[in-house]
Amino acid sequence: MEQDGVRINKFLSEAGVCSRREADRQLEAGNITIDGKVATTGERVYPGQRVCFNGKEVTKEEEMILLALNKPVGIVCTTASFDKHNVVDFVNYPKRVYPIGRLDKDSEGLLLLTNNGEIVNKMMRAGNHHEKEYIVTVNKPVTDSFLHGMANGVPLVELGATTRKCHVKQTGKREFKIILTQGLNRQIRRMCEYFGYRVEKLRRVRIMNIELGDLEVGKYRKVTPEEFKTLSKLIENSSNQTVYAKETKKKSGEKAKYNQKHL
Repeated sequence: MEQDGVRINKFLSEAGVCSRREADRQLEAGNITIDGKVATTGERVYPGQRVCFNGKEVTKEEEMILLALNKPVGIVCTTASFDKHNVVDFVNYPKRVYPIGRLDKDSEGLLLLTNNGEIVNKMMRAGNHHEKEYIVTVNKPVTDSFLHGMANGVPLVELGATTRKCHVKQTGKREFKIILTQGLNRQIRRMCEYFGYRVEKLRRVRIMNIELGDLEVGKYRKVTPEEFKTLSKLIENSSNQTVYAKETKKKSGEKAKYNQKHL
C-alpha cells in the first residue's frame, strides 16, 4: 500500500470486495469501517490500518482471478447476499470475486467475474468503447428497416439518451447479432421495444476478445493466459476511472476498432 494511503473505494476494489462504484454505495450505507470507525467517501487507508466490510476484515488477494461464466436466466448480477439468486453464491468460487458489469436477470450468456477492480473500470467504462456482442431472438420477423434503425442510434427517452451507432446483422428469420460499445440499462430490450419488437431470448456471446464458445449454461472457466494477454493489450490505454451511469449518456463519435470480422 502507498505510504500516503489509497482511497477506500480503490482499496476495496483492489481487495476484490466489490467495484469502486459499489464501494461508494457501501460507504454511504455505513458498512465499511477503518480501525473500528465508520468510513466516509473519499477517506484514505494507510499501511497498518484495519478495514472491515460488514464486520469482516478485508485482506488483499494477491492472485489475479478472472472467470468466464455462462450465466443462466434468473441469476442476478449482484454481490448482495440477501438476494438468493445472486451470482456470487451461484458460482460459489472459493475466493472472493464479483461481476464485471451486468447482464440482466432475464438474459443469459457471457459474464466475467474477477477480484481486480482496475480491470472492471477499464473494461466497463463506456468512454473506452469496448465491444460486447449479443445474439437476440425477437417475437416477429426481422426486417431491413428494423436493422437499419437499430444500427443508427435509438432515442431512449426514459433514460434521457440516444444509443450509439452500432453493428447489427440478421442471423435468422427472427434473430440478429448486435455489437455494442455501451451498456445502458436493458439497452437492447429498450431498443427493440422502440421499433415494436419484443425480445424473447438474449444471449451475450463475447466481451472484447473473450468468447462464450461452447461453455455450458451455468458453468464457468478460468480465462486463459492467452486471452488475458490479449485483453491486457486492449485495455492498456483505457481509462480506469470509476464507472458512473452518467457516462453512458455522453455522446461520442469514436468507432469501436476491435474484431469487426465478427459481423
